[in-house]
Amino acid sequence: MAKTESGDLPQRSRQAERREQEMKAVVEEGSVRIEDLAKRFGISLMTMHRDLDELEARGIVRKSRGLATATATSLVESSDVYRVGREQVEKDVLARACMEYIEPGQSVFLDDSTTVRHIAGSIGDRVPLTVVTNALPLINALRDVRGISLIALGGTFYGWCSAFMGHTTTEEISRLRVDVAIMSTAAIVDDECFHQQQETVDVKRAMFQSSARRILLADHTKFEKRALYGLAPLKAFDLVIVDAATAEEHVNRLRASGIDVIVAPG
Repeated sequence: MAKTESGDLPQRSRQAERREQEMKAVVEEGSVRIEDLAKRFGISLMTMHRDLDELEARGIVRKSRGLATATATSLVESSDVYRVGREQVEKDVLARACMEYIEPGQSVFLDDSTTVRHIAGSIGDRVPLTVVTNALPLINALRDVRGISLIALGGTFYGWCSAFMGHTTTEEISRLRVDVAIMSTAAIVDDECFHQQQETVDVKRAMFQSSARRILLADHTKFEKRALYGLAPLKAFDLVIVDAATAEEHVNRLRASGIDVIVAPG
């Protein structure tokens, strides 16, 4: 038995390392033909499918029509492993601009979006603050920040977004009254926020309803995407912050409809 176990360990280690490299390949390229991926790693197509099944179960990639993809569709949000590396400069600009509208002493909802996650780098300049979030990366990033009183929302943990969601989460939120909710969106369709997952909408809506002021952070790519479940029209937000690459036609249209839009400097 001992001999079998010691022989299995290197094989399992190699398999885990291979899957890690496969994951990186799909995340970096966004979409890869499964057949090409198998050839690249020198494994059979059947083994490649088994590896991808494991990664799909972890919410990192998806298999569809011979492709392994990390990008979102209108029905399925991509894993945060993929999203966290996208539009990093824009997200950082939006987060810094947002801090101008946060005052020391306030309580703040931070959602689980990878855009809002960038706030962790500059929120220390606005302390003292009470931060309420369901996002595990933010909980870990802010837990030792001096001047931050952190309220971590519990619930069912969803690995694909590294966040807690579900009935328990929304119930906890409903018992709070917070000064400002800061959130992002997966897509903007007909000047309304949309997401691919109903669970995501439920949590964001609960934050929306339990806050006195709502701020939306949206980079220019959100106007190019679609999703299934509606959250709220942009006019329902007190402030919408976009990046400088957002088309002027979008900015002008939103302002003409009475939406307070700030274009964050590049």
